[in-house]
Amino acid sequence: MKDIVDGIADEFSCESHGSSDLWKNTVYVRGNSDEEFVPFDYLSKKENIEKVSDLQKKGYVVSSLTYLELTSFDDWYQKVFNRKLSQKDKKNIDIVHYPDTKKVHEAVEIVDQVYRILKDHKILVNGKNLPVQLGEWYAKSVFGLHQKKSSSQRGFDFYTEDDKKVEVKVHWHDITSTKGVKLKRSLIEMSDYTVIMYIAKNFTIRDILLLDSDFVIRKFAGKGHTIFLKDTDVLSYFFSKSNKHYAKIINRSALMKFSNADFAIKVDEKTDEKKD
Repeated sequence: MKDIVDGIADEFSCESHGSSDLWKNTVYVRGNSDEEFVPFDYLSKKENIEKVSDLQKKGYVVSSLTYLELTSFDDWYQKVFNRKLSQKDKKNIDIVHYPDTKKVHEAVEIVDQVYRILKDHKILVNGKNLPVQLGEWYAKSVFGLHQKKSSSQRGFDFYTEDDKKVEVKVHWHDITSTKGVKLKRSLIEMSDYTVIMYIAKNFTIRDILLLDSDFVIRKFAGKGHTIFLKDTDVLSYFFSKSNKHYAKIINRSALMKFSNADFAIKVDEKTDEKKD
């Protein structure tokens, strides 16, 4: 079935269909690559496939276009139908695609092995997801934080060597949302310092932000229970921009080892500046 679908998607993608009304379809089937798709209605007539579930029975899965973040689909859509895909229409589109279950299974086995290693080394110790726990561990390693059992229901809190409480927030993405990083006002108010670990999608540190918590409350807190720290508002405080808090780095080798190349270079330059 997959070979047939791939062939039809390839054939369909090589021609213009601007004169048809197939652009109105809300379900598209991915072919062999992110540059090849075919409207389900077209495929249905071509191969007498009545329902999407007929494909799902053969191993296909369905995901919304916005979830998949398939930027190539916009270009494909404009090329094939000679019209731009509106944001409104994009939200209603589903993509039927075929995952390579063999590779997925291999990846699951690798992830399981990785989780076991991280658990053995006491990095993963509870139900939090990997990026959060890894980011917290990075913060604990870099700043020499002590992780103590919380008196509340949070689980654990972080403290400096001189017993100053630190609120650690992990942001996992290659870029920050325009809204900023979401913080709970109550947790900031209970801490002395606020540390945000910006973790890239490949699990390396892409930047760090360390601020006095009373400064965060005074400068950025509104009337609600939530604080949003936008990159543009705190840009000058990032470790990649300023070495003001470099004295708080306890384990520089850990910082350099787990940072991505770009951030590591900036930290190294700023460290040399501080020595001078």
